[in-house]
Amino acid sequence: MKVRIKFSKHGSMKFIGHLDIMRYFQKAMRRADVAICYSGGFSPHQIMSFAAPLGVGITSNGEYMDIETEDTEDLSTMKERLNSVMAEGIQIRRVIKLPDSAANAMSIVAAADYTLTFRAGYQPESPAQWMKSIEEFFRQDQILITKKTKKGQKELDLKPLVYEIRAEGETLFLKISTGSSENIKPELVLDAYYGHLGQERPPFAFQVQREEVYAKAPENASVPFLTLEELGESIE
Repeated sequence: MKVRIKFSKHGSMKFIGHLDIMRYFQKAMRRADVAICYSGGFSPHQIMSFAAPLGVGITSNGEYMDIETEDTEDLSTMKERLNSVMAEGIQIRRVIKLPDSAANAMSIVAAADYTLTFRAGYQPESPAQWMKSIEEFFRQDQILITKKTKKGQKELDLKPLVYEIRAEGETLFLKISTGSSENIKPELVLDAYYGHLGQERPPFAFQVQREEVYAKAPENASVPFLTLEELGESIE
């Protein structure tokens, strides 16, 4: 059975990198006695994949990983057993069954939601004016930036990759392109704005939190994206 697990990551766990999170969950599966499937060959490993690596220092309410299990046990029981062995800062929020034909989460990621807030001591003189200014900046028809890539640098129009940007009080909400084709980080959005002002982005001014991860919706859908948990079903 293919299973998708949604979890949150907060507190000191935000300083644990992606590779260590993978190792953490491999051990957690054994401690929780989850009947996870293993690959074949001379060096079998747990069949497990994550939707999108989360940067160090970023908290999240919407992380996903896919596994395959050897039975069709009650998924609410699996959730309880996993939560019983979780370290402080990691919580399993939902466990869903995927169709047998479902692609793994990593291959279908298309967008993600983030919220950005100012850390204490880094707030501008008028947070409301700052929020209004960055919203106005992204109303331009085109926002050309230079993005660093593995092969060097390339000019990129950031505008079509920022699907939504809005102020929610003193919090900035972003829905941006994420995934293997065009992966945009919140820091790149901030760099574009501060560059427009002729300034450097303050490196520690913002606390970034990922809220949700999406796949592209089918062509006949009424919305452009679906959350990764909407692509499965609960089995109680």
